[in-house]
Amino acid sequence: QVQLVESGGGLVQAGGSLRLSCAASRRTFNMYAMGWFRQAPGKEREFVAAISWDSRVTNYADSVMGRFTISRDNAKITVYLQMNSLKSEDTAVYYCAAERTGLASTRYTTYDYWGQGTQVTVSS
Repeated sequence: QVQLVESGGGLVQAGGSLRLSCAASRRTFNMYAMGWFRQAPGKEREFVAAISWDSRVTNYADSVMGRFTISRDNAKITVYLQMNSLKSEDTAVYYCAAERTGLASTRYTTYDYWGQGTQVTVSS
C-alpha cells in the first residue's frame, strides 16, 4: 500500500504559477510511474501529466503542454507539478496517482493508488 499526499494548491490569478507536490509514504514509490489528473465540477477526471519511474518518459495533455512540467525526486519520494501561465480553465481538484507498471500512462484506470486531491483555483 502506498499513501499519497498532495500539497501546494491554492488561489492564483490567471497568468500566475503554482507548484504542486505529492509525497509518497514508501520507498517502493521509486519503482512506480506517477501521474497527475484533475477534475473540475461537473466534468470527468482528466489526465494532466505523467512521468515514468526513472524520469526518462514524460507525457502531457495537449491542454497543458508547454505550461506544466512534471518531475520527481526519488530521494525525497516526491513528485512535482510546476504549473505556469495558469488559465481559468485549469481550475480543478488535482490528484496525484501511482502506477506499479512504472510506465507513464495517460489512462486513469491503470493507476493503483490515489491521493485525496488539492484544489487549484485560477481567477480571471
